[in-house]
Amino acid sequence: MKAALCLVLGLAALASAVPSVDIIEDFRIPTDIKERQIFMLKLFNHILEPVSYKEIVDIGRNFKIEENIDLFIKQDVVKTFMNYMKFGFLPRGEVFTIHVDRQLKEVVSMFHMLYYAKDFDTFIRTACWMRMYMNEGMFVYAMTIAVRHREDCKGIILPPPYEIYPYYFVRSDVIQKAYLLKMKKGMLDGKLSHFYGIKKTEKGVYIIDENIFDKRVWLNDEDRLRYFTEDIDLNTYYYYFHVDYPFWMKDDFFNSKYMSRRWEMTMYVYQQILARYYLERLSNGMGDITMLSWYKPIRKGYWPWLMMHNGMSFPNRYNDYLIIRDQNIESIKLIENYESIINEAIIKGFIEMNGIRYELNKPEDIEKLGKIIYGADERTDINKGHIEAYRYMLVLMQSIGLHSWASDKYFVAPTILNTYQTALRDPVFYQLQKRLCRMFILFKMRLPSYTHEDLYFPGVKIDNIVVDKLVTYFDDYFMDMTNAVILNDDEFKKSKSDMTFLVRKRRLNHEPFKFSFDIMSDKTVDCMIRVFIGPKMDEWGRVMDLNRNRVNFVELDSFYYKLNSGKNTIIRNSMDMHNIIRDRMMTRDIWGKINTVNDFRDMFFKDFKNWHTGFPSRLILPKGRIGGMDMLLYVIVSPLKLVENIDMTMFEMYRKDNFMDFRSTVLLDKMPLGFPFDREVDMGKFFTPNMKFIDIRIFHKAQMCDMKTRWDSYVLRNYDMTIKFPGGFDDYFVDDIDVHTNV
Repeated sequence: MKAALCLVLGLAALASAVPSVDIIEDFRIPTDIKERQIFMLKLFNHILEPVSYKEIVDIGRNFKIEENIDLFIKQDVVKTFMNYMKFGFLPRGEVFTIHVDRQLKEVVSMFHMLYYAKDFDTFIRTACWMRMYMNEGMFVYAMTIAVRHREDCKGIILPPPYEIYPYYFVRSDVIQKAYLLKMKKGMLDGKLSHFYGIKKTEKGVYIIDENIFDKRVWLNDEDRLRYFTEDIDLNTYYYYFHVDYPFWMKDDFFNSKYMSRRWEMTMYVYQQILARYYLERLSNGMGDITMLSWYKPIRKGYWPWLMMHNGMSFPNRYNDYLIIRDQNIESIKLIENYESIINEAIIKGFIEMNGIRYELNKPEDIEKLGKIIYGADERTDINKGHIEAYRYMLVLMQSIGLHSWASDKYFVAPTILNTYQTALRDPVFYQLQKRLCRMFILFKMRLPSYTHEDLYFPGVKIDNIVVDKLVTYFDDYFMDMTNAVILNDDEFKKSKSDMTFLVRKRRLNHEPFKFSFDIMSDKTVDCMIRVFIGPKMDEWGRVMDLNRNRVNFVELDSFYYKLNSGKNTIIRNSMDMHNIIRDRMMTRDIWGKINTVNDFRDMFFKDFKNWHTGFPSRLILPKGRIGGMDMLLYVIVSPLKLVENIDMTMFEMYRKDNFMDFRSTVLLDKMPLGFPFDREVDMGKFFTPNMKFIDIRIFHKAQMCDMKTRWDSYVLRNYDMTIKFPGGFDDYFVDDIDVHTNV
């Protein structure tokens, strides 16, 4: 990307362009932004099935890659791709995961083909060819990253990943019910429908409950957090973050100065996810996150209850899972050596890799550290298909027995951790990331604490902060899972299912609120305002030391502001904070709206803001407690230290609410991400007039849910297995019991 912030200008140029048509035999390539958007939705529709759109089939069949090598900027990538073709790519229908080296190399070669296409015409032809002949999982992955990184795809939005591939987001029992409905052509039994939570609306839409109160696969108290860890928008946020910053992608692809801090951003996002998860643990009376150990059993297991499209379930991990085994002792030793090398390098202040010495003693050196831990230090040219790397995190995951299982070169059974759409579901993810983030914290501890001069903003004082009452609650959300069900012959001809299936999910939300800041300034000056929320006490009610607690603060909002001389009153609404996204529009609604809208650019600003980058607005607050949970709100106003050669007009666009699709406003500022909590706090020099802590409370509003009522009445009362059979999980299946008869 040549400029991460040129989205508005680029979109305006596309929208104002005069549509033109390239006639190729009986089909055409879309050229204006509206046509491109519609065509992209067609490419991703019912991805698990053959292509049902004639224009895609025509383009794909008539495009011969080997005869059009000159249509790609780098012809080496075409030769690499064709070499892989000779040996055979992952077949259609097989499960794809990037944590298998062979599949990673194959999908990267697909991305290079799409990325290095000379123009949009070649890009679309290549995409249509891949959609027809390549593995569907590989196609979605390569195409998604290509759309996000190609300049001529700016302004194009993709269907949400949970609608493209619902299997990663919807429990297998719900998908099974949808298939049964399809087989019976929608015929419903009244009593069973009520028991299973199935309803047909007046418009013929089938709604199936995913009952979070069904605890049959809950293994431990960690499962109380499933409403958070399995949230579809949270997992979409993490997936899209990987799409924007793939660990395997060379730095050359990030040719914008706003993307130059990719590894600092990567480490900061992981630290923020951990902090946000910890706040949710406190809301449920749970303690600190356990750090993963190679020699101790993983006490808390996890049952995903997810199924892949080939019918295979994601593997379960029961309680007290032992990591170290006879077959991986050497791998564990290798991991320990890697950890020792990196920790020693942080302490020494340098590391030698491939005969080159890299310094690790300055704030900007965090980029190299992040690359060592999470990325790929290239030993050869990636364009030749080699993904050689230090790859600490991936080696780590492969070596501890939590990686996917493969029986041959094609068949793979990935775990929850091996897929970016599902990794946040597993409690081990947070234990693993805490072990990795420990190195990030150690590096920051080696840096000197911020001085009073670093923190002080002369002439600026935060006079007052007012916060509305903060209330959270659970509500229902309807997710379209129609793509999980295969089309019949008649539907395939229409490229559309006659039956629409929605899954009803229970999710965390909050009532709208706002912050009001009164800031006094003796001059007109540009500034950055950062707002953090963090815990005040641990799970035992003990007030936490700031130095121990600073890594638990979550960045709630950050924004640029121009202070005027005198009193400045700033109001920030919870729905308008930086880089958050409200509920994404269903793809079926996007189809309908695009066909009727005249100004696609206006639609983009209103409906698609932060579509690929936004953190779910519903989750900016932790659940809290019914009686209130004490928290801290921290605000700091600091002088704007702008990065060099920046276009100041972007701030005008930001004021007009057009500043979007950018992960962090503070990347415009030279200060490190997480400032000022990123370094050890010197209590004698930390507190200044331009910062302020205040106490807040987060209340949770309990509500009765009909899903719980139905589950309690049918299962807990009339299906109590403990009365008839003592014991554990082996007693689950019982014979000849009428669920409607008391036992």
